[in-house]
Amino acid sequence: MSLAVDPPEPPTLEAQIDPDEYEDSEVMGDEYRREEIQEFLETGAWKEAFEQWTTETPMDETEFAIVVDLDLFSRFDFFWDGFADRVGYHAPGLPEDWRERDIHPELDSWGTVSAINAGLTEFGQIVCDVLKSEYIDWESDYEPPEDLPDF
Repeated sequence: MSLAVDPPEPPTLEAQIDPDEYEDSEVMGDEYRREEIQEFLETGAWKEAFEQWTTETPMDETEFAIVVDLDLFSRFDFFWDGFADRVGYHAPGLPEDWRERDIHPELDSWGTVSAINAGLTEFGQIVCDVLKSEYIDWESDYEPPEDLPDF
C-alpha cells in the first residue's frame, strides 16, 4: 500500500536531551552530532526517507492525518552513537492511556494506535538508514584490539 501525502517538516533536534533518558535507547558516546544530522535532514535525508516510507507503510491517510494533527513528526529525535557507529533515534508514539486522555477524536481503536506507533517506529529506522548510507561518512570511535585472532 502506498500513502500519497506531502512530507512534513523535519524535526528540530534538541541538543539538551540526553538519548540515555529514552527508555528505548542506550548510547555509549557523548558526541551526538545533532547539528550535523539536522543539516542532513534539512538538505534531503528527511524527504528521501519519507518518500521511501510512504511506499511501504501500512499507515493510511486517516492515521497519517492523526499523526499530523498531533504534530508527532516534530517530536522525533536523531543522534549519533559513535561507539556503535550508527544513527540512533527516538520515535514519538501514542500512550497506552490514549482512550482515557481523549487525545484525538479520530482515535477509536487499538488497531489505529498500533498502526500509528508501528509506522512512526518504521519511519525513524528508515531515516537512520538513509542518513547512515547516503549522508554520514564519519569514522567510528570504535578501535578493534590489535590482538584479534585470524580466522
